[in-house]
Amino acid sequence: MHIGAELKSFCELMKPFVQQPRLSLKLLARLPAILRGFNYAQEWQPSSANHASLELSSPPAASRPSNPLKSYFDLNVKGKGILKWGHYFDIYQRYFNKFVGKEVHILEIGVYAGGSLKMWKDYFGSKCHVYGVDIKEECKVYENEYTNIFVGNQADSKFWKRFKEKVPVIDILIDDGGHQAEQQIVTLEEMLPHLSPGGVYLCEDIHNVHNDFISYLHGLVKNLNNMIQLSELAAHPTQFQSWIRSIHFYPYVAVIEKAESPEEKFVVLKQGTEWQPFLG
Repeated sequence: MHIGAELKSFCELMKPFVQQPRLSLKLLARLPAILRGFNYAQEWQPSSANHASLELSSPPAASRPSNPLKSYFDLNVKGKGILKWGHYFDIYQRYFNKFVGKEVHILEIGVYAGGSLKMWKDYFGSKCHVYGVDIKEECKVYENEYTNIFVGNQADSKFWKRFKEKVPVIDILIDDGGHQAEQQIVTLEEMLPHLSPGGVYLCEDIHNVHNDFISYLHGLVKNLNNMIQLSELAAHPTQFQSWIRSIHFYPYVAVIEKAESPEEKFVVLKQGTEWQPFLG
């Protein structure tokens, strides 16, 4: 049984090489650079200068800007439970703040105790529409005048097709669901194109260094850096580059921002009249 499982894993590993041998070899050639970066991070040690700078520049906790989401969480000592890593709140504030007070449609996958659904409504305001997705039917109990709950498997493309027919607009997607790579990949592939222009996709709890979903996201990043040169000072964006503005990584979190409108051309800007002679 153990040998059978290993053989299956080997076959899965070899499948891309059979389907796209040239691309697979190109990616394999990048392995030394990947390992070098991996080892550098593993062995990272801050310098003494960093410690000295931190002691001089770090403001006292009382003077730091308050985070309304963290404040809400801290005051939520009773009622529906909210379970979040502490450093997530600053990430939320960084990417979600632009939607506060506006009409916004937010989807959270993984309803659990229902407490965060109310937190989003409180944070964004009266124009906020909240949607929750969970695999457990019992979560329907959290439905109210501003919250709709959908029960289904996030790894099921057919479920997402039905969801999109019923919910034509999503501005923010938070994946806090099953945390399995295939679930996260299917969700991203089905819902990222559906996300509104200027929308934000955020996936939580991406744990462990050897994580298949992180590997998948690194594949997206490679395409974000694609180069289709039109001239010395201009490049043509791919469809992916046209709409995906940025991809960010934080401990346990990945964030993708969509553009407000598609990028039509990447242009090098040049100013000034004095240049080094050897630069031509």
